[in-house]
Amino acid sequence: MKASVIVFPGSNCDRDIKISLQKFGIKTSMVWHADAKLPKSDLVVLPGGFSYGDYLRCGSIASKSRIMKEVINHSKKGGLVMGICNGFQVLVESGLLPGVLIRNINLKFICRNITVKVTNNKTNFTSKAKRNSVLEIPIAHNEGNYFASKDLIGQLEDNNQIVLQYCDATGNINEQSNPNGSMKNIAGIINKKGNVFGLMPHPERAADSLLGGIDGSLIFKSLK
Repeated sequence: MKASVIVFPGSNCDRDIKISLQKFGIKTSMVWHADAKLPKSDLVVLPGGFSYGDYLRCGSIASKSRIMKEVINHSKKGGLVMGICNGFQVLVESGLLPGVLIRNINLKFICRNITVKVTNNKTNFTSKAKRNSVLEIPIAHNEGNYFASKDLIGQLEDNNQIVLQYCDATGNINEQSNPNGSMKNIAGIINKKGNVFGLMPHPERAADSLLGGIDGSLIFKSLK
């Protein structure tokens, strides 16, 4: 598998995701946001960070970057796309995923380990995880509160597009285990075709025991 990591001004997890992808045997190229062409890729990753300083809405300026036309075309052809944290915000701003990501309910930046339940493991991004398994992965965001209309939430549920949900250590999904106020405790979703995945937790920060955990490895192992 070949991957391309898009680098925006303000990206700060681009090198981290490259190292994680390569650790699991995925050949990875770095692509500058102003480039006009995307290398031949099976997977495109939009990394975490603070693209364009998070001015306007998070991810809104990055969604208009020149390379995003190529990313959108890649997705339309069935190519895999994964957006992590700020990358998830770019995906919703560019229309590749539905809904919006707004300020955390406590209006504070959150940076800590959380637990998520894998509610859909029949995807190209979670196939190596057991359904309803609980993963411990860090989050670091100010705008991770997933919001959508009731009709859209219903569609996500009906189409099994909710992939990850915030939960407690035993897998209970409730208000107490929701760090940012996301509707339905949503931590990650896919599009209807199943080839575009957005998630707020950072699997690249939990992909090696030296980092304090390896639960994020399941995301990268699933990409093979």
